[in-house]
Amino acid sequence: MHLPYEEIVAALPDKPLQNAVGLPYPLLASGKVRDIFDLGEHLLIVASDRLSAFDVVLPEGIPGKGVILTQMSLYWFAESAPIIDNHLVPDHAAALAEALRGHPEYIPRSMLVRKLRPLPIEAVVRGYISGSSWRDYVLHGTVFGQRVPGGLLESAKLPFPLFTPTTKAEKGGHDEPLNLEQCAALLGRERHEEVYDASMRLYAMGAAAAKSAGLILADTKFEFGIDESGNLILIDEILTPDSSRYWPKDEYEPGGPQPAFDKQFVRDYLESIRWDKSPPAPHLPHEVVEGTRSRYLFALKKLLTDDGGRP
Repeated sequence: MHLPYEEIVAALPDKPLQNAVGLPYPLLASGKVRDIFDLGEHLLIVASDRLSAFDVVLPEGIPGKGVILTQMSLYWFAESAPIIDNHLVPDHAAALAEALRGHPEYIPRSMLVRKLRPLPIEAVVRGYISGSSWRDYVLHGTVFGQRVPGGLLESAKLPFPLFTPTTKAEKGGHDEPLNLEQCAALLGRERHEEVYDASMRLYAMGAAAAKSAGLILADTKFEFGIDESGNLILIDEILTPDSSRYWPKDEYEPGGPQPAFDKQFVRDYLESIRWDKSPPAPHLPHEVVEGTRSRYLFALKKLLTDDGGRP
């Protein structure tokens, strides 16, 4: 279960955590955001405050971002349990506290999870045409090979949500779009249909909750794994500002980019400067770091409490 909003805010550090150190477990992997430790039967996932954009890790982190992402994911894992099982171990809070005995500072940003076989895709669902889908539409009149009506404006709501999967890039690489046939060939037809159905149901759940909180869930991505029995399991994070595009519903106006409560604020800054989106990434100004943090907190507060002033 996630912490109450006030406790989440109290747990936010003043300086960004770049890496989890001092834990008595072997470091299995260090991704764009998360450090993964091997506990034998289970994995310990610690969300750092690192920030990636265009699949490149930026020099500056966002203080407390890992706490926000973890607590929001815990909230959504509980909400999505009727749709699909997730990777959290049973009695998660108690098991996590035991695993992190002596290191309580990591508890708000950590998850203790089962060992699963990750699927080699990111399951992206888009309810609105924005970002890379808008660029593809302008160039080809389609959204990654899928037919949509002509004459759409940027940020317009699509007639129905689209499943637009991508490859899952290694650290330093770039995710590449997959059409539906490529995805089915990669996963197998039956597994592809299972992932498609789960992704659509999860997006519908998130979009409805966002609407109730005064937000629009424009698009999001999910990741899945397979357990020893072949069951599809929801993994990684879910419906966070790192994996989703949230807009304020009361300011929505198609025809251009929308105000965003996610890392689009960082992407917009990076698009405004001279950078070829290859490592090393440029440094972020202080106001971009603080602006990003305030946007993550705003989305968290709106979703968890349906309250909060605009950043």
